[in-house]
Amino acid sequence: MTTGLIPGAPTPDGPTGGQMPHQRHDPAGREALHVDDRTRSSVITARAAASFEPVGRSVASARSFVRDTLQGWGFADIVDDAVVLTSELVTNAVVHAGTSADVLCLRSEDGVRIEVADRYPEREIPLQGSPVNMGSPDREGGRGLQLCAALAGRWGVDYSPTHKQVWFQLDLPERPVGTRAAGPALPLDLLPLADGRVRVAVVQIDRTGAISSWNEDAEDLFGYASEQVVGKPLTDFAAWPHTPGTSTGIAEALQLSRWEGSYGIRGADGRVTPVYASHLRVRDTDGEPSTVCLLVRNHERAVLQTPLRVPAGDSASDSTSTDPFEVFIGSPAPDDLDGLLQRTVERARDMLDGDSAFLLLATDDETELEVRASTGLPSARQRFARVPVEAGPGRYGSARMPAVHEDLTMVPGAVPLLRGTGMRSVVTVPLKVEGRLTGSLGVAAEGPGRYSNEEALRLQFAADRIALAVESARLGELERLRRGSLSFLVEASDLLAGTLDRDQTLALMAQMTVPTLATWCAVYTIADQASEPYLSYVLHEDEELIDGIKSLLSKIPPPDPVPTPGARVWSAPAESAHQAALRTSMRSLGLGEPVRRVSAGIGPTLATASAVGGETVVLPLVARNRVIGMLTLGKPTDEHFRQEILELAEDLSRRAALALDNARLYSERTAISQSLQRSLLPPELPEIDGVEVEVIYRAAGEGNEVGGDFYDLFPISDGAYGFAIGDVCGTGPNAAAVTGLARHALRLLAREGLSGPAVLERLNSAILDEGARSRFLTLLYGEMRPQEDGSAELKVVCAGHPLPLRLRQDGTVEPAAEPQPLLGVMEDLELYEQTVTLDPGDVLLCVTDGVTERREGTRMLGDDGLADVLTTCTGLTAGAVAARIMRAVERFASDAPSDDMAILAMRVPEVHQD
Repeated sequence: MTTGLIPGAPTPDGPTGGQMPHQRHDPAGREALHVDDRTRSSVITARAAASFEPVGRSVASARSFVRDTLQGWGFADIVDDAVVLTSELVTNAVVHAGTSADVLCLRSEDGVRIEVADRYPEREIPLQGSPVNMGSPDREGGRGLQLCAALAGRWGVDYSPTHKQVWFQLDLPERPVGTRAAGPALPLDLLPLADGRVRVAVVQIDRTGAISSWNEDAEDLFGYASEQVVGKPLTDFAAWPHTPGTSTGIAEALQLSRWEGSYGIRGADGRVTPVYASHLRVRDTDGEPSTVCLLVRNHERAVLQTPLRVPAGDSASDSTSTDPFEVFIGSPAPDDLDGLLQRTVERARDMLDGDSAFLLLATDDETELEVRASTGLPSARQRFARVPVEAGPGRYGSARMPAVHEDLTMVPGAVPLLRGTGMRSVVTVPLKVEGRLTGSLGVAAEGPGRYSNEEALRLQFAADRIALAVESARLGELERLRRGSLSFLVEASDLLAGTLDRDQTLALMAQMTVPTLATWCAVYTIADQASEPYLSYVLHEDEELIDGIKSLLSKIPPPDPVPTPGARVWSAPAESAHQAALRTSMRSLGLGEPVRRVSAGIGPTLATASAVGGETVVLPLVARNRVIGMLTLGKPTDEHFRQEILELAEDLSRRAALALDNARLYSERTAISQSLQRSLLPPELPEIDGVEVEVIYRAAGEGNEVGGDFYDLFPISDGAYGFAIGDVCGTGPNAAAVTGLARHALRLLAREGLSGPAVLERLNSAILDEGARSRFLTLLYGEMRPQEDGSAELKVVCAGHPLPLRLRQDGTVEPAAEPQPLLGVMEDLELYEQTVTLDPGDVLLCVTDGVTERREGTRMLGDDGLADVLTTCTGLTAGAVAARIMRAVERFASDAPSDDMAILAMRVPEVHQD
C-alpha cells in the first residue's frame, strides 16, 4: 500500500441534485475528467491516496487508512459513514471484481470527498434518466450504491477505458468550535429527576481508608457532623455492595485510580441511603495519596455518571434490542484468522469510541500473549510482539482478569504494549473458551479517565461472544501451519539428505530459510571445540544487500556457541548496524569524525541497517553432542518472529546440523582416502633414455574409497628399470593394505637383485602372511633394459593379470606374455619369466581388468576389442596411444565406469638416420 499527502491541490465536489446518483459515460478512448463534477470555488487543503491489492485483507486495510486519515484531519464526526462506504466500495473492487483498488481522500473546507477506483471497466450501470432499481436492501451484494445514496451528500460513478471510479462526498456538520460531542435535546418529561436542591457529598479518604474530609452536603445527606466521622474508616458507614455485576469491595474500589458505582451509606438515623458514587484517586502537595468521593442520591446518578458513548438502554430489556455483539460483530466472521482479528479490533475501538485497540492470542501453554492485530498503533512494530500472561502480582497484573487503567502515566509499565504510544487510559478483557485463556482484547484512548467498569462489562460481553470464533479460526490456522510445517520439513530432509558436499549443504540451509522463515540468514561453522565460530554463508532475499550484511557480521564478534536448544535473541547486528548508520549520517552532515577515505555513501549503510534492524535470533547447530555451528535468522526493522516460525526453525536446525556434520565426516573421509590413494601410487615417473612411457589412472569410486589398481615404474640398477601394473581384489582399507605391501615389496626385492619370478614368489608369501586381511592379487611385473641398437629388452611375468599386448610397426598386435597363477591364493608357486624385445616403433600396452571388462548391456570390450583399438595406434607416441585407448573405453558405454582403470604404455621410438 502506498500513501501520499499533497496540500494545496484543487478541491473536488460532487454533482448537485439530492440523493440520486449522477452517472456519466465517456466516449471510447477518453478518460473521465473528474474535475467536471467538482465545485470550482472549493479548495482542496489535503490529499491522501493508497492502493490495495485484490486480497480479502485489503478491505480492513482500506478501512484503517480512511479512518486514520479522517481522524488526522479532525473529521471524527463523519468517520463512521466514510468507513462504512469505503468498506463496501473496496469490497466490490477487490472481492467481487477481483482487481486492485485505489482510494483517494480529498479534504476541503466544508467536507471530504473519497474516490474508490477499480480496474474493471466492463461492469455496467444504468444510463442517466433510465429507471434505477437498487434491489432489495436485504440481499448480500449491490449495497455499495445504496449506502452511497443513503449516507453521502453527493456521489457518482465515473468510467474510463481502464478504471471504474465511485466517489462520494460527506459534508461536515455545523457545530461550535471546540465542541466534541453533545447530547440530544430531550423533552422535559425525559429529563433526569432530582430534588429541589441537588446535594453532592464530598468525602476525602486518606491512604489508610479513613475519612479525612466531610463537607456540609454530606452532613445534610447522612446526618453526621464532620467531627463524628473524620478519622473513621468509610467502611464503617458503607453498606456494600449495591452495584450489580461487580465483585469489587469498597476497600479495593478506594485503591483504583477511578471508579463509579452504587452502594449505600448508613445514616445517623440507622437507615441506609442508596447513593451513586464517583471515586477519583489523587495526590496532595506532599505526595500523599488519597481518594476523593463524590456522592449523590441514587436517583440523581445522572449528575455524576459518565454518559455512555453509544446508545444503550438502562434496563435488561433494552439489551435485547441493541445487542453489543451485533454492533461488535455485524456481518458473518471472515474465514481467515487475520481478517477476523483485524475486524474485531476495529469494531472494539468503534464500540468504546477509543483511539486504538489491540488483540493478543495466547500461546499453547498460556504463559505468553502474542500481538496479532491492532489499530491506531504502530502495527509493524507491535505485530508478533510478546508479553507475559502474568505481568505482575494482583488482579490487574494478569491477563486472565478484566482491567481498567484510568491513567497509564500513574502506573508505568502496566500495559507494556502501549509504552511510548501516547495512550493514557485502557480497558482490557480476556477471551476465554471453556475456562481456557484464548487471548486478550484491549481498547485504549489518548486521554485519561475514558473508561470505567461499565465499559469493561460491555467489552467483556462482546469478547465472550467472539472468543469461540477466534479460537476456532486460531486452531484452523494452527492446523494449516502444522501441515505446511510437516511438508516443509519433509522436503528439507530430502534435500539435505541428497548431498554430502559441505558447501552445498550450507547453501541449502540458507535457501530453505530465506524467505520462508526469515528475511536474511547467516551460518556460522565451528571446525573443532578449540576453534572460534567462522562466518561461512550469508543470504538475503535481496541479493544486493548480501555484501553489506556480510561486511557487518564480519566486524562484530560471533554469537556464543551455546548448546542449549531453542532460539535466543541476538541484538548485536541491529545495534552495530544502527551505530554504523548513525556515524555515516553524521559524517554526511559534516559532523563527527572527518572522513579520511572515500566513502561508498550513506545509501548502502542505511539499507543494511534497515535489513538487520528487526529481531535477530540464533539457533545452535548441534550434532552428535557437539556444537558445530549456529544458524542466525533475521528480520528487517520493526519485525518480529512468530513462535510457530521459531519452532519450525528449531526443527530445521536439528536436521541441518546432522546433514552438515555428515558432510564434514564425508569430506574428512574423502580427504583421507585420496591421501592414501596418492600414497599407493608413485609420486612421479622416471625418464628413461630411449623409451617413451605414459600412464593414465582413473579411480571409479566416489572419492571416499581407495581403489585396488596400482602401477609403478622405478629404477633397479644402472640401465635397468622395473615396471608393474596390478589389481587387488576389492576396495577399501584391506585392499589398500595389500596394494601398499605389493608396491613397496616389489621395489625392495627387485633392488636386492632377485629375478622376476623370485620377487613375485616372495611377494606371494608376504600376502598370505596377512591372514584374514589378505587379498588375491593379479600382477604384471617386468624388467626393462634399453639396448644400444635402439631396441629394448623386457623380461615379463604375468601372474593372473590381463596379458600385455605388443603393437608392431606393421600394425599387428599379439600377446607379449603367457598367463600364470595369480598371487595370494596358493603357497607354492612356480613362476617363470619371458623375454620380449621391443624393436624401434613397437609399443607394449599393459592394462587392468577395468579396461577389458568395460560393459554396455551384454556387450564387453574384452581382449579382442582392446586389440582392435590398439591396431589403429600405429605410429603414435606412447601418450597418444594411452589417450586413444582411454577414449575408446569411455565411449564404449554410456554409464560411468564401475571399476578402476589403469593404462601403462611403453614405446621404443624409431631411430631416424641423418
